[in-house]
Amino acid sequence: MIRKRAARGSGDQLRGEILGATRSLLARTADADDVSIRAISEAVGVTAPSIYRHFADKDALIEAAVAEVIADLDSVMQRAAALTDGPLQRLRAQGLAYVRFAREHPEHYRLATMQCAADVGEVDQVLGSAAFLHFRATVVECMAAGIFADGDPLPVAMQLWAAAHGIASLLITKPYLPWGDPEDAADQVLKSACAGHIVADLIGRDAGPEELLAWVERQRP
Repeated sequence: MIRKRAARGSGDQLRGEILGATRSLLARTADADDVSIRAISEAVGVTAPSIYRHFADKDALIEAAVAEVIADLDSVMQRAAALTDGPLQRLRAQGLAYVRFAREHPEHYRLATMQCAADVGEVDQVLGSAAFLHFRATVVECMAAGIFADGDPLPVAMQLWAAAHGIASLLITKPYLPWGDPEDAADQVLKSACAGHIVADLIGRDAGPEELLAWVERQRP
């Protein structure tokens, strides 16, 4: 059923309803290919041209809807960080919150992180500010506290983000693998990534496998 013409000035409200319907359809179908402009227009109660007045095409609409969901990750990671005392615990909590969020929004996360793109889009900008900047800020704290060696926080934050993304992606796309408890699996990966940076700082980042094994042997009682 097509609803009556919207009152003047209600364009933002309609845009929000279109985005809300798109988010719901993405969550329900778990596949952007199954989300059509027709289905969205029927859910909102408008004609397709009404949607195109707000979004150039389906791809632009999907990107805006995904960006809106990913933006919630910012507050999720902030809340996780607020419940911890030290920077290393904060880094772990942020990583777990990131993985948990990805698993709760699998199709939105897949579209945000597993699509090839030639240019930086709205989703990339939102994901960067909602996730990477939090990881980077906490890495800076870890360096200031002497947990990580002082240096450029960028590569460390990128590598820790890669660890969180890697386990999140596998838990989403390969849930049938013998992970055990997904939360525990994610925790082990994140703790290993953090421990790896600490050990690398102690023995030198250019150390090879044999040097690493020799260092481990010296630590054993």
